[in-house]
Amino acid sequence: MKRSIVNRAVYLLGVAIYSAGILSSCTTQATEPANILTAGTSSTPKELPVVEAELTSPPMVPKPITRKTAAKVVVRLEVREVVKKLADGVDYTFWTFGGTVPGKFIRIRQNDEVEFHLMNHPDSKNPHNIDLHAVTGPGGGAASSFTPPGHETVFSFKALNSGLYVYHCATAPVGMHIANGMYGLILVEPEEGMAPVDKEFYVMQGDFYTKGAFGAPGLQPFDMQKAMDEKPTYVVFNGSVGALTGDNALKAKTGEKIRMFVGNGGPGMVSSFHLIGEIFDTVYPEGSFNTKTNVQTTLIPAGGAAIAEFKTDVPGNYVLVDHAIFRAFNKGALGMLKVEGPEDKSIYSGQILDKIYLPEGGTIQEMPTAKAPAAPKAESKEERITLGKAVFARNCQACHQAEGQGVKGAFPPLAKSDYLNADVHRAIGVVAHGLEGQIKVNGELYNSTMPKLQLSDEEVANVLTYVLNSWGNKGGVVTTEEVIKTKAISKE
Repeated sequence: MKRSIVNRAVYLLGVAIYSAGILSSCTTQATEPANILTAGTSSTPKELPVVEAELTSPPMVPKPITRKTAAKVVVRLEVREVVKKLADGVDYTFWTFGGTVPGKFIRIRQNDEVEFHLMNHPDSKNPHNIDLHAVTGPGGGAASSFTPPGHETVFSFKALNSGLYVYHCATAPVGMHIANGMYGLILVEPEEGMAPVDKEFYVMQGDFYTKGAFGAPGLQPFDMQKAMDEKPTYVVFNGSVGALTGDNALKAKTGEKIRMFVGNGGPGMVSSFHLIGEIFDTVYPEGSFNTKTNVQTTLIPAGGAAIAEFKTDVPGNYVLVDHAIFRAFNKGALGMLKVEGPEDKSIYSGQILDKIYLPEGGTIQEMPTAKAPAAPKAESKEERITLGKAVFARNCQACHQAEGQGVKGAFPPLAKSDYLNADVHRAIGVVAHGLEGQIKVNGELYNSTMPKLQLSDEEVANVLTYVLNSWGNKGGVVTTEEVIKTKAISKE
């Protein structure tokens, strides 16, 4: 009987100790917004609280860190090889950290101890690893994270230095892995934290090398020769043309303080990052927490990053560009920040016409070794309209605007255009050969230059069919044969 009482006392003591442990964990959870683990995959060093890192897809950024002490942060990042849109009508097989380009944004605090899990999805075709520039150690973690498909590797590091750092795959061929989209950003906040702002965004530039020319449709393969020659087909923000324009544009209100975490995955191009219509109040160049003020354009090297902060004073559309300007207008490096709010005429009295900065189209490129997919051929009027819409967006929209309304005094309207509807064959000649000099459209005089577009006969037929059937125009179909015949006559 005495033995039974002793055993029960020991049992109750054990329950009490176990319950105290649970309560202790619950208390810790209540003070930390992130999910604190009650049991890690390995022993918890130095009694640091264990935190599961919040990872976000671009352009979102994890919440600022509010804790005042270091923690053990568990990062779980999955590599996935996915087919996604590179531009309208153009697909590409991206190799990604987390399914997006750039990869997931990671946010930790200086002196955090990080337990990093790299998982390579079973459907992947290639082994991968990760080199984090925030890591002090061989390969920035790459030496410890070689991960075949279907495997998971784990390593740890201490975040010794604050800053904004790039991470990327470093598996051979290294350049190909990066060029296929394997990069992202990791922010190591200083121990004292960062000043609060109203909005934070995640933007990262990258260059892509496809067998086909800019805008060539279909699933485009990687072109190693172009990459070695550092002649990118595309230079884009956040993994695709249009990733930060239209419905995907960044949004803010007047009077808000904005912080942009901007990286450059490369692999080949240096970014001249600029926001048209704004001056950066503060820039943290090269991801360091040493600052510069009143910066117009900041250089971001391949494999580097910067933080840009500014206050939005007046409403409008502000355009993000790589100010190596052909990359912006002709290769895709465009984004947009839409700011809404009351006007302040004392700062700016005019109107910003953001749409003139939309893509103007690509140039003809050679395909050194592999054959790119053939351009689709329209089999019906509906197909011509669909294909023509894409041609218009790539080559015409920048001047004639998305709804064909044009820009008064500069670019004639295509909507309800008496000039277009009166003579379609004349319009074919204008698209095929260009036009210079004065014309009258809908009662307005225009005296400018329409450049000759390097479009195929099929593309000319498609885009004119799209325009004729849009915005109140008279309709009809332009065929490829009609384009060939008209071009021959108009040349004479």
